Amino acid sequence: MDTSASLQAIMDEKVNPSLSDKPSKICLIFATRGRAEVLKRVVGFVDRQSVKPDLIIVSCVSDEDVGDLVSRPGLLVVKGRPGLTTQRNTALGQVPDDIDVVIFLDDDFLMQEAWIAEIVKVFGSDPAIACITGTLLADGIHGAGLSFEEGRAILADAPEVPVKLIAASTGGPYGCNMAFRASAIAGLRFDERLVLYGWQEDRDFGGQVWNRGGRVVRVNTALGVHLGTKGGRVSGRRLGYSQVINPLYLVNKKTMPLRDALDHVVRNVASNVVRSFAPEPYVDRLGRLRGNLIGIWDLLRGRLTPERAEKL
Repeated sequence: MDTSASLQAIMDEKVNPSLSDKPSKICLIFATRGRAEVLKRVVGFVDRQSVKPDLIIVSCVSDEDVGDLVSRPGLLVVKGRPGLTTQRNTALGQVPDDIDVVIFLDDDFLMQEAWIAEIVKVFGSDPAIACITGTLLADGIHGAGLSFEEGRAILADAPEVPVKLIAASTGGPYGCNMAFRASAIAGLRFDERLVLYGWQEDRDFGGQVWNRGGRVVRVNTALGVHLGTKGGRVSGRRLGYSQVINPLYLVNKKTMPLRDALDHVVRNVASNVVRSFAPEPYVDRLGRLRGNLIGIWDLLRGRLTPERAEKL
């Protein structure tokens, strides 16, 4: 496929005439693999937005990852090597120069109808704001996961968007729903040493923005639900290794404070130790604990090698 030609065709379609009189042009990015049906429903849910993106980019590995979305108007499919950080970088390479706001959503995140509108409003309220994360009404990642129907019902029952905007500084964005001022991330890329699921790749990217002087905030008016779909995730041992090594690697990069990194490591290791005695059916606690121990051993030997997770 001629990517440049396809991209120009999409931008010429004026898929979002409602924004024709607005200064902000918006690109929405999904990185996905092995969850075509979930992705299709989530992308369809974007149509409910009061302000729609000018372009949707789906970064995947094979045709099976997107199904018939490949023919959807206003959507560009790009393919490349697997891994969350790599796939997001592949998508970033296709963002048009005239885009003002770049949004990254997980392929299992549902936005309340005003999510994009609120993000645009917040960026317009303060030129120092470079990164925004919304507020979750529910996060299935902390449990067995939520079905699409459950997530939709939670949004339907949600209270109205707060009238008063609260934009509070935060340690970093949450990767399931984060938006960036395009000018603030010019030239930046996700760290591809954070392989597979990425683990803290959002914090690292937000840290790069923070180090450039941009404000990183969480707002209460952009509401959503993270389904936490379990299919397509990495093994427990690989994730457990990343839980130890990745935060400390980010300390070395100066994109995460040591205190925050130690908090991440201690909480995750302690949780895996305690819950390994009666693990949840949807979590490989013993695998994560084994990965934690491998990571601690590497740390004691002075090895901060996040890419090793891919070989475990």
